Amino acid sequence: MSWNVFVIGFDDLGRRLLPHLRHAEDYAFYGLLSPEKVVHADEYAFDDLTANALAELEQFSGSVDAIVGYWDFPTSTLVPVLRQRLGLPGPSLEAVLKCEHKYWSRLEQKRSVPECVPSFQAVDPFAEDVVAGIHIDYPFWIKPVKAHSSHLGFRIDNADQLREALPRIRAGIGRFGRPLDEVTAHADLPQEVAAVTGHHCIAESIISADCLCTLEGYVLHGEVHLTGVVDSVCDARHRSVLLRYEYPSRLPESVQQRMLDYARRFIEQIGYDNAPFNIEFYHDAKSDRISLLEINPRVSRSNAAIFQLVDSAPHFQVMVDVALGIEPRMSRREGSYPVAAKQMLRVFEDGIVRRIPSSEERQRVEEAFPGTSVEINVHEGMRLSELRHQDSFSWELGVLFIGANSHDELHDRIDQCREMLPFDIEPLPAETPA
Repeated sequence: MSWNVFVIGFDDLGRRLLPHLRHAEDYAFYGLLSPEKVVHADEYAFDDLTANALAELEQFSGSVDAIVGYWDFPTSTLVPVLRQRLGLPGPSLEAVLKCEHKYWSRLEQKRSVPECVPSFQAVDPFAEDVVAGIHIDYPFWIKPVKAHSSHLGFRIDNADQLREALPRIRAGIGRFGRPLDEVTAHADLPQEVAAVTGHHCIAESIISADCLCTLEGYVLHGEVHLTGVVDSVCDARHRSVLLRYEYPSRLPESVQQRMLDYARRFIEQIGYDNAPFNIEFYHDAKSDRISLLEINPRVSRSNAAIFQLVDSAPHFQVMVDVALGIEPRMSRREGSYPVAAKQMLRVFEDGIVRRIPSSEERQRVEEAFPGTSVEINVHEGMRLSELRHQDSFSWELGVLFIGANSHDELHDRIDQCREMLPFDIEPLPAETPA
């Protein structure tokens, strides 16, 4: 007998990795809502997505044993709503929103781990005088209370930069703001959060440091457990732009343990249970200060393939087993390589894609470095600014998942792969002054 597990936004990565779970014969996986509906859609109508998902589940003749998802919003909030409708275990919608709603999350963090939290305030970007209403010293970050991939996030060094960023924020904030307001209508919100809608931003003091990492973990029956810690390598100029994830982390064990302790305090504060999570922390080596960037109520899709390369199974194992109410049967350090990375193939100037690596070129890379996989996000003829879910400074042409026997070898392999995967991006013509 196998468990029937429904995966929201089941995509090629999921289909490739989920068969590598330990005891794979114990699961039968089914897609629930296509990626075109929950990831790549122009608009996310949350109530419609909920109704469509329930209709799909009603047509299934067998038992629905688990509903899981590894995508960001709105998938992350669909999971608790659908589980509640079907009587499946998992965290409440309110507990998930205390992670997803950036302002609500900061309020809960301030109550549980105040030493990790920067100064922050809610900001209405449509207010008459936004500049006068911000009481945080420059520089600071401003971003919507709900977005991802650093979408519409800006470092603000002075009032002029804020005035320049506001039109872009106002124009784009509704894409996630509207569905967030639909979601929160189903939740019991405290008054201080109810006043901060999906069309608000949060401003925060700068906490960035040289070391950024992601703590992947899970909660089962009230107990918080660590799955692993992944280091993030950021661009030197634009600190919000991620260039690479490396696993396992090179942070000292004592620092990783402190991060886990902070995670436990926050998880207990919000009543989050029976689900995975990932938390991003900064560590300042000089001051030994740890700062909490954000928490996500899911596994990180970005890290699944590198867990497989190092541990022999993607950490989707944790996502699935915890949803079934069993202790994750995750292996550890049994993979093909001691270290692995997800390398983002980025450019920082808009342009027209004239050439992408051919299937033969990608195959040569995967044959040259066993276990490597290449994903291309663009197609010939498209303009880079057509890409969705990008940060405010760069465009992700594709990603490379690769393992190695050491960090030096890993970086050498990445360089070789980049040379073997040629892109041709035609720059846009310079704008003629009016």
